[in-house]
Amino acid sequence: MHRIIYNSSDLIGGEQIQKEQWISTLSSGYARLRADPAVGRSFEGELRIVRTCDVSVGTIHGTVKSISRTTEDIVAQSTNNVVLLLNAGHSALSVDQSGRSVDLSPGASVLVEQSAPSIIRVSDGQCGLIAVQTDRERVHQRCAGFEDRLMTAVSSSMMINALVRAYVGVLAHEKEAESQLTMQFVADHIADLIAATASPTAPVTADDNADARGLRAVRTQAILTKIRSGFTDPEISAQGVAKELRLSTRYIHDILQETGISFSERVLELRLQSAHKMLAQRHKDGMRVSEIAMMSGFSDVSYFNRCFRRRFGYTPTSAR
Repeated sequence: MHRIIYNSSDLIGGEQIQKEQWISTLSSGYARLRADPAVGRSFEGELRIVRTCDVSVGTIHGTVKSISRTTEDIVAQSTNNVVLLLNAGHSALSVDQSGRSVDLSPGASVLVEQSAPSIIRVSDGQCGLIAVQTDRERVHQRCAGFEDRLMTAVSSSMMINALVRAYVGVLAHEKEAESQLTMQFVADHIADLIAATASPTAPVTADDNADARGLRAVRTQAILTKIRSGFTDPEISAQGVAKELRLSTRYIHDILQETGISFSERVLELRLQSAHKMLAQRHKDGMRVSEIAMMSGFSDVSYFNRCFRRRFGYTPTSAR
């Protein structure tokens, strides 16, 4: 797996120089895209790209009013890929390609050709975009008529968009992603996700079948990511995670049962590990044990003390 993080704040020089360098490099090297900065806004831009096998996922966040891919860019980086664009920001986007235009509300997505010029316009100049691409033949094997769904918006209410966001989050943002995912399957997972957005007759539901092995793996990673990012919330629940991912609570429990660790056991272990780590940090010596317990997601200090001693064999105070 090859991971690239290109952030304007890491570049040398003032804001104007950072903006010019970030936009110049974006078009000529990293992604072959043209970006037009928003007017009247302090500039910031971050690009994350992960490439593995014959797939690529990327995220763009920045103060830009449009992102385009020109004929010149296509010639310089010729591919036969299909790209899933997902609006990961808080503002509406519009995507234009081949004489057609699609509006994307936050959380919605659309399939486009990488081999055709396109432009993405951001309504308020604050872009949040996810792009997932793979070879069109991989998608064709799963959904023979996917071309008919090109430039057709997939509503933000569809569960598949939440799964795409969670899966890309694992790949693009988590350092331990390589150890959590069997990398040889990522290409199939990405192709399954893209094909699912192009299959109006077979929408993604919470009921798996034998043909949905890739989506089941994606859902598992989505569930684990939600737990890891939210375990410090005392109110986290399987019902809440299920609602966010548009799955059933029963499905959440079934998936986690396959991993051998239940929802409550997984949350408890993450909280205990978090507390143990903070107790061992010298710069947190001034914090009370109860404060650390609360920061780790425990609402009952007595319960925390009992669980901690049972897990590690000594008290939280002794851990210091």
